[in-house]
Amino acid sequence: MEQFIKKKIIQVKKGDQSAFSDVVAFYQDKIYQHCYRMLGNRHEAEDMAQEAFIRAFVNIDSFDENRKFSTWLYRIATNLTIDRMRKRKPDYHLDAEIKGTEGLDMYSQLASTERLPGEEVESRDLQRYIHHEISQLPSKYRSIIMLRYLEEFSLKEISEILDVPLGTVKTRIHRGREALRKRLRHV
Repeated sequence: MEQFIKKKIIQVKKGDQSAFSDVVAFYQDKIYQHCYRMLGNRHEAEDMAQEAFIRAFVNIDSFDENRKFSTWLYRIATNLTIDRMRKRKPDYHLDAEIKGTEGLDMYSQLASTERLPGEEVESRDLQRYIHHEISQLPSKYRSIIMLRYLEEFSLKEISEILDVPLGTVKTRIHRGREALRKRLRHV
């Protein structure tokens, strides 16, 4: 699949704008999910995913074809979401009640798997709690934890996405896991 993407990127660089729609179609769900996990808000995630693709298209000439396109695209999306988190109001949380509803919060918008009702409730509570605790981590640890364990990127790919040395990635993963472990110690 990476060869297909490389071929499309070369076509885009040669001026074939329609080739970029194939690239968007391939990555749009992945980038949206990544942004959603980082931001916890469907609308903001849609905006950031769209902005990531726009920036990738506008700056396609600066993309080094010897590297993986997905790494470059995830770096753009990650940087945009981190910037958005810095700019948004600090009092917005996933566990805040949605206006006009009784007892519904943004966690209720997360997709669930088909299980027995009791298991589903336990799983949702645990998932809600873990996501809440991840969201409380500093952004440099939050982004590393999400890229490594939710998006399943390699350490090298994370290093390229965040544009930090591999040693820094390892340190932040370790410190992020330790911080999360301390927050989850009583679970």
